[in-house]
Amino acid sequence: MKLLFLGTGAGMPAKQRNVSSLALMLQQERNAVWLFDCGEATQHQILHTSLKPSKIEKIFITHLHGDHIFGLPGLLGSRSFQGGITELTLYGPKGIRDFVETALKVSQTHLKYSLTIEEIDESIIFEDDQFLVEAMLLDHGLPSFGYRITEKDKPGKLDAERLAADGIHPGPIYKSLKNGETVMLDNGKVIQGKDYLGPSQKGRVITILGDTRPCRNAFNLAKDADVLVHEATFAAGSEEMASEYFHSTTAQAATLAQNAEVQQLVLNHISSRYLKEDWDGLTNEAKVTFPNTKMAYDFFEIAIAPPKR
Repeated sequence: MKLLFLGTGAGMPAKQRNVSSLALMLQQERNAVWLFDCGEATQHQILHTSLKPSKIEKIFITHLHGDHIFGLPGLLGSRSFQGGITELTLYGPKGIRDFVETALKVSQTHLKYSLTIEEIDESIIFEDDQFLVEAMLLDHGLPSFGYRITEKDKPGKLDAERLAADGIHPGPIYKSLKNGETVMLDNGKVIQGKDYLGPSQKGRVITILGDTRPCRNAFNLAKDADVLVHEATFAAGSEEMASEYFHSTTAQAATLAQNAEVQQLVLNHISSRYLKEDWDGLTNEAKVTFPNTKMAYDFFEIAIAPPKR
């Protein structure tokens, strides 16, 4: 599992940062990619990576400002032109359906795959046996969501040596035991799968926030996350201006990371007013409060290892 940042700027494309898009790469977990936001030219950014649009399984839109959605029609069309045939589900605020369907209709873009569009409210918006995704409203000039992606805990490793020592040989029974089930042996003895499993592996938690001022729901989404991706449109000391534009500063992002007890903070959505030579200074502003901080830039990748705690 890793995060791949395709666009890390704010408002409009700039030479050093494209507008918002972030991929959660889940090749090992489910041979798929989940995309968060799709600003203008996202598909151009993808051309510089190993990401295959046909692998995009889900797209989560935080809000309907253009720098987060203007790349959607092109990407959806290209995915079809490039042979993508598997179903894709798009999640986003009310209005995302009209935007996408109108763009595809007017441009006469016909998709060769099934596109499901789900307009969301605050809730659990997706759950299967691997992952759970929660959405909550943040504090922005229009409805803006943050997402908390929770990987479900994995069962511990089956102790094959102990099973063999107890005279239980490999076979279909091992699958049942791996699932923690109760099994009756041929001799009538009943054994518990949990007795032959090592410690379970705790799932990872990733929080990806849309544009926002500091708010309670940002904390709720971020609590105990392994990685928090937080917008930092403005530098520390610009809190009044950030509030006026419904955004956050580097220092505010760091304060949330500290209060929510996350493991790592990644600053994102950086205003183009800050040039490359400013980036280290912005990062250090956050590190004063939360040392384990990194600043995202276009094509920055971060691997998310299983938690040790």
